[in-house]
Amino acid sequence: MATASTTKTYKVTWRGNRAALEDASLALSELLDPPAEAVALTKSDPITDDDTALWRLEAYFEEAPDTNAINQLIADHGGLEAGALEELPDIDWVAHSLEGLGVVRCGRFVLYGRHDADKLPGEPEDIPIRIDANQAFGTGHHPTTAGCLRLLDRFAGFAPKSIFDLGCGSAVLAIAAAKLWDRNVLASDVDETSVAIAEENATVNSVADKVKVVAAAGFDHADIAEAAPFDFVFANILAGPLSDLAPDMAKHVKKNGRVMLAGLMSEQEDGVRAAYEAQGFRQINRVDHDTWPVLLFVKE
Repeated sequence: MATASTTKTYKVTWRGNRAALEDASLALSELLDPPAEAVALTKSDPITDDDTALWRLEAYFEEAPDTNAINQLIADHGGLEAGALEELPDIDWVAHSLEGLGVVRCGRFVLYGRHDADKLPGEPEDIPIRIDANQAFGTGHHPTTAGCLRLLDRFAGFAPKSIFDLGCGSAVLAIAAAKLWDRNVLASDVDETSVAIAEENATVNSVADKVKVVAAAGFDHADIAEAAPFDFVFANILAGPLSDLAPDMAKHVKKNGRVMLAGLMSEQEDGVRAAYEAQGFRQINRVDHDTWPVLLFVKE
């Protein structure tokens, strides 16, 4: 079972507008090597309804981070100035960083952490998914994950037989599909820690018998080859890998199968779309977002 660390922890804090900090938060989770242990984005006091108001981004690290490398990354992905580094007391800051973010509703999907279990709305049509603080990307608080869940909710009536969550992170999308459609789902991630956390999340959400997680890059795994071709594929990763995977995606998706793509930024959308159209896919839906759109394709 993957657990958060209680050793010495370092925190770097930035302040700015929400859009810039959202860009920076994904960069810290996905592009930084090694990635931040946890990332939290909250509105600074005083709270207002103005989305241009200052927000606060906090990134937590188990070892003293290379602040020069981090600040350069943040400058490139958010245009922010250097963050403030602090050394924190020995408490579980990885989990603490996500406490208080609250319940997230994405269509019929309701995501929550262990500390918010008593706050679930309890509507009959709700599909609750528990995702606790850990090192795997995908809590539902980032627009890419939330957008995928909202788009999945639109296609609830489409019940595919074979489903693959490529680059699953926390496995929230695989868990959502297993619960929504009562289907078996294959999930993969290149990171062994994410695989362990994804398996833990499937168990916590009572779908361990439906969600199988393997360590793999792209489609390179015997279990993936055996399960293909797929009726539905999630790929919430990054624009470069998404485009590179387009030919392999075409080989592993059935005719009339759906592919949901996320992790690309708005300025990268045309390039990703062109890569998939060149492989015989047609875009059929989209979740609009200023920075993080989500695209749905069908293979013709």
